[in-house]
Amino acid sequence: MFINRKDAGQKLGIALEKYKGLGALVLAIPRGGVEVGYYAARHLEAELSVIVSRKLPYPDNPEAGFGAIAEDGSVFLFDEARQWLSEDEIKKIMAFQKKEAERRVRVFREGEPLPDLKGRTVILVDDGIAMGSTMRASIKLCRNKEVSRLIVASPVASPDVAVEMRALADDAVILETPAFFQAVAQVYEHWYDVPEEEVKTFLRKSEK
Repeated sequence: MFINRKDAGQKLGIALEKYKGLGALVLAIPRGGVEVGYYAARHLEAELSVIVSRKLPYPDNPEAGFGAIAEDGSVFLFDEARQWLSEDEIKKIMAFQKKEAERRVRVFREGEPLPDLKGRTVILVDDGIAMGSTMRASIKLCRNKEVSRLIVASPVASPDVAVEMRALADDAVILETPAFFQAVAQVYEHWYDVPEEEVKTFLRKSEK
């Protein structure tokens, strides 16, 4: 459905056309969301920054998550989390991922705080939404910062998650909702794990 993240970002920017020139802020979730966010923001003539949100992985299955924590400490937990993990385990994993979020803020924003979000139109961008935990934690952060309008934007999500995003945000622009959704990578012809240096390159380009 998409050649790569650049293709996805360009198409997402076109789909977000109604927000062009309105002073919106695009907040991309690193690492994979930053290239998508860069091309979307460029089309929209919008400011780009990163919002750091980390999945909370199960100890015995790191690919699966029971929630997420954002850089400001905003937490989203799936209902079943406490059925599988003790409170102490949850707290330890949250503390570890909060430190990793803080490290990424240092790496990607040079330790600078988020731009002032109060009263702004904010577009949250990722390269895809699987379970949606990191996006939900990011939404919580934005609501805590009193944004005026919150848009979730992604090239792909499962049908169920897309419905949930539309309920949580003021608007959700999701290009593809495959009936048989297994992973974000399935809609990309070229997919790879994005290195941190590549994220920094796009953020530097956005400042020019």
